[in-house]
Amino acid sequence: MPRSLIILVGIAGATIVLFGIREVSSIAGPVVLALVLVIAVSPVRSWLEARKAPVWLQVAVPFTIVVLVLLGMVGVLTIAGTQLASLLPTYTPQFQKLLSDAQRFAAEHGVGADMLNKGLSALDPGKILGLVQSLLGSLIGVLSSLFLIVVLLLAMCLDAPRLTRIIVTGGGSSHLVAALATFAQKTRRYLIVSTVFGLLYAVIDVVALSLLDVPLPLLWGMLALIANYIPNIGFLIGLVPPAVLALLDGGVQTMLLVVVTYVASNVVTQSFILPKFLGDAVGLSTTVTFLSLIVWTFVLGALGALLAIPLSLLARALLIDSDPSAGWAEALVSGKAREG
Repeated sequence: MPRSLIILVGIAGATIVLFGIREVSSIAGPVVLALVLVIAVSPVRSWLEARKAPVWLQVAVPFTIVVLVLLGMVGVLTIAGTQLASLLPTYTPQFQKLLSDAQRFAAEHGVGADMLNKGLSALDPGKILGLVQSLLGSLIGVLSSLFLIVVLLLAMCLDAPRLTRIIVTGGGSSHLVAALATFAQKTRRYLIVSTVFGLLYAVIDVVALSLLDVPLPLLWGMLALIANYIPNIGFLIGLVPPAVLALLDGGVQTMLLVVVTYVASNVVTQSFILPKFLGDAVGLSTTVTFLSLIVWTFVLGALGALLAIPLSLLARALLIDSDPSAGWAEALVSGKAREG
């Protein structure tokens, strides 16, 4: 078949699949989340298995760890979101004062008042913080489907030992099994390294915000940790809300200190240290990473943004790594040619 026809059929098939997943996103999202969480805690099960622990313990310990993490995230986000909702209306006078100061400064320097009013109305901090509250609400909505997620986690944890043995024994004879094993390894490394550095980044931000007396530092630290999993734009998502709140609560100087702190900690952890640990583990070019963020956010919403990298790694394993003749496609998504 002509290569152009194969590409067109592939695009058409991908479009159908993506829109199909979008229609069942309320189910597909928790399924992928459960799969990624099981992959993340699989080293715990392997450690127990190496020490001849009973099978029930190999299932119970990873399952308990994941459930506790989910419950903790739901609790922190719910409490912090409630505090944010009660705090927002109290900043209306500060915003009005900020608007008046800006108008007076503009008049002194010959800037038209109408132009300034339009610009400030577009930058209404209530809209920005309201968007963050909506994002947190959608995340809480996903995590609140705990019954479905817990059932899926339990089923996957029960199947994990058997599936691991199948992958280990069949990896040499099946390209698909080998590709899925590589997907699990890359996903686990990505999650572990991103979580460690995300926690470091979040702790630095929480300490800095507490020292600067910015309200709800724990909320913004949790937001920074969650946004750390969102490629490319996660830093801005975590920065804008506390910066706006710092402006309203402490003025321009406090806002600048927040921005400098976030930028400095992000540059050190995300730009200098993190790439050395991740290296080529993900195997996705910058362009593919950004496109995957757009596509999976469209398909699964906020959860798709958080799981963009694991979902793209899964798609690569199923469509590219499992096919020995797909070296050209691997070169496109990774930015370098397949060796050998």
